[in-house]
Amino acid sequence: MSAPPRVLTVAGSDSGGGAGIQADLKTMLALGTHGMSVVTAVTAQNSRGVQGAWELPAEAVRAQYRSVVDDIGVQAVKTGMLASAELVEAVAELLAATDAPTVVDPVGVSKHGDPLLAASALDSVRTRLLPAATVATPNLDEVAQLTGVRVESERDLRRAAEAVLGFGPRWVLIKGGHLAGDAVDLLTDGSEEHWLRAPRHDNRHTHGTGCTLASAVACGLAKGRSVPEAVAAAKEYVTGAIAAGFALGAGIGPVDHGWRLSGHTPGTPGA
Repeated sequence: MSAPPRVLTVAGSDSGGGAGIQADLKTMLALGTHGMSVVTAVTAQNSRGVQGAWELPAEAVRAQYRSVVDDIGVQAVKTGMLASAELVEAVAELLAATDAPTVVDPVGVSKHGDPLLAASALDSVRTRLLPAATVATPNLDEVAQLTGVRVESERDLRRAAEAVLGFGPRWVLIKGGHLAGDAVDLLTDGSEEHWLRAPRHDNRHTHGTGCTLASAVACGLAKGRSVPEAVAAAKEYVTGAIAAGFALGAGIGPVDHGWRLSGHTPGTPGA
C-alpha cells in the first residue's frame, strides 16, 4: 500500500489535547494524511488556560525537523507556536530549504489570552517566517500584533490582508471569526480575492480552531489542491468541528476533530 500524503507540524504541545500538535495530528488523521511533528515547546495547559510553557532548544527543534524531512519527506509543513526569536529564525531557515508548501499560523496568544510568543520575536516573524509562507493564517489579534492594523468590521479585512502581504507570504487568510455576524474570512494573494462565509455556531467550545484550520489547509496542499481549494475545504471542515465542539473541564472545550468520523451531523443529538 502506498503511504498517504505526509504533513509535518512544527508547533507546541497542548497537554489538554485541544490545540497545538495534538490538534494538528488529529486533524491530519481525520483528513486522510500522515501527520508528523516537531515539538517546539511544552505547555501545561487545560480548558482554563496555560499554566506554564517551556520552549525546547533550537538544536532539538532542528534535529527533529531534519530527522523527519531527510528520511520520510513532506508534502506540506504547518507551523504554530514558536515561542522565541531564536526558534522562529531556526524554523524559518529550515523552511527556506524545504521544497514543500508551508502554512504559517503566527500564533501570538492562546484562546484564553495567554501569551505564546515573546514580544522580541515579532520582528523575526515579520522578516523571516512570513516570507517563507505559502499561506499565512493570522487571526485579528495577530494581525494587530504584527501590523498595527485593527479590524473593527468586515470592511477592514482587505486593509489587514494588504498589511500582512507586505511581509512576503504568497497568500494570506485573514480570519474574521472574532467579528460579529457570520464567520467571514478573506483569502487573497493581492490580486485575487476569495471571501469565505459560514454561519456562526452558538458554541463556546472553540479551543484549537486556529491550529485546526491551518493544519487542514496544509492537508489540502499536501494532496495537491490549489490554495483556494485547500482553504475552502479547510473552512468547511473547521465549521463542522466548531459546531460539534464539546465541554471539557471547567473552561473552554475543544472543537471535535473527528466529527466526520463519528457519523454524526454537527448540531444533532449525540454529535
